[in-house]
Amino acid sequence: MIITLRQITAFRTVAELHSFSRAAERLGTSQPALSAVIRDLETALGARLFDRTTRRVDLTEAGVAFAAHALPGLEQIARAVDQVQDMRALRQGLVRVAAPPLLAATALPRVLADLARSHPGIQIRIADLGTDAIMAQIRTGQADLGLGTFPAGEDGFDRLPVLRDELMAFVAGDDPAQTLDWTALAQGPFITLTRESGIRLLTEVGFETAQAPLRPAHEVHQIGTALALVAAGLGRAVLPAYARAAAGQVRAVPLTAPVVAREITLITARDRAASPATLAVRAAIRGALRAKG
Repeated sequence: MIITLRQITAFRTVAELHSFSRAAERLGTSQPALSAVIRDLETALGARLFDRTTRRVDLTEAGVAFAAHALPGLEQIARAVDQVQDMRALRQGLVRVAAPPLLAATALPRVLADLARSHPGIQIRIADLGTDAIMAQIRTGQADLGLGTFPAGEDGFDRLPVLRDELMAFVAGDDPAQTLDWTALAQGPFITLTRESGIRLLTEVGFETAQAPLRPAHEVHQIGTALALVAAGLGRAVLPAYARAAAGQVRAVPLTAPVVAREITLITARDRAASPATLAVRAAIRGALRAKG
């Protein structure tokens, strides 16, 4: 037995209006065509659903039983259709964004505020995590969108470049330096991130290219801690340019010989279709970061 959505919709309309002619008018069809749809439904069920008189059409006992179970299901389908249409129109949706702590703190708040005004039905949840954890959450579906710098050889992601971020030297406010090279950095106390950070790898590349020794005075996990140590006069640090947003009295100066840069990207899982809300949030983040860059 195959019952179609068209048949149930026709049944509901006739049951509500108690008239085949008025039901046909509402549905935009002819009365003979509507009668044929109801006749096919009755044939499939093996029961008469309506008692027809010259003045009125009423449900039979079988029709009442069918309505009790079929019509709530039709309402659920209608609600499901409305929900999908709301998602397409960005009237609702949930987007989970994973980003490194400093990027989450400096790049995302304004984007969230703008989206809350333009699309109040979209919920955005932020997870501030390290790079490995971000990729793991995208792979497992715990996050829809990842922001950061990710290894080029990792498969399973669609990548959208956002901006090119150069490493800069961060110095105390009273440090006279206006530009620095890696050799100059090696001559004084130096603050670096630990090897769990991708920034540390790029820092090592910079020192090796300049053939200068890397002798950290302090190794810390978080960019905020490195900035605090620089502010206290405990040394200079190499950090991404976007750290300027949290630098306070610490100054960022260009770092040369060599210039070391990295690509900040937005990633999604290649084997899962991104929702309309995810695509909208991705575009908003990219636009905001490019405007700042």
